[in-house]
Amino acid sequence: MNRLLLVTLILFSGKLYGQTLITDRPDQTESSSTVEFGSLQVESGFLLGFTDEGFNSIRQILLPSTLFRYGLTNAIELRILSQFESLKNNSQIYEGISDLEIGAKVQLFKKENVNTEIAFLSHLILPTGTNELSGDKFGTINKLAVSHEINEQMGFGYNVGYNYLGNGNGDLTYSMAIGIAINDKVGVYLETYGDIVEFQELLVNFDTGLTYLVKDNLQLDFSFGTGINHTMNYISLGFSWKTLKKESRNY
Repeated sequence: MNRLLLVTLILFSGKLYGQTLITDRPDQTESSSTVEFGSLQVESGFLLGFTDEGFNSIRQILLPSTLFRYGLTNAIELRILSQFESLKNNSQIYEGISDLEIGAKVQLFKKENVNTEIAFLSHLILPTGTNELSGDKFGTINKLAVSHEINEQMGFGYNVGYNYLGNGNGDLTYSMAIGIAINDKVGVYLETYGDIVEFQELLVNFDTGLTYLVKDNLQLDFSFGTGINHTMNYISLGFSWKTLKKESRNY
């Protein structure tokens, strides 16, 4: 798996303020919100990405990349990520299923009349993917997500994290995003994100995108991004859909 691409789409997220459906796509900053008890939220999309590492040119297609989120309580959600991937490395093409990810998000802090929320997310990467698309080792993705509501139309979120993909020392990750509600259906965001690969090499990226709320439980999204200090470009389209929630459990 090429770490200079998006790695996986699990990092898509965003609380675009003023909207009723809070999703973990399309930006890279994980939201600090969890899915309500008894609700299933499905977030799926298409991504086309390119990187150039000198003698190594890579094209990545994810279709689909689907994240399933289920509310175990109002503060804890179960997460499963499955992806079909097509990877072209120079002249070689590999297609199949990427490594499965299973994890949870736990909301650590949320209070009425307080504009800050905090959550922690962790995924276990299982080496279940197709041959060349699998890392062949267990790994983890971990993030602390913090968000601040500036007003009803604007919010700011950021993540810090650590990813270990089964080799080396692992990577530190970071992201910062600002989300703006244009109206009650359309939201936009601007974001910077990246990695400190093996605690040594800093990668900096920028992306932006928008969401359109079709109805309270269905949202469409579009995003694109580019590398600032390295060659990386991507474009993505997707949707998020949520079932009606069951009676709440306040724990």
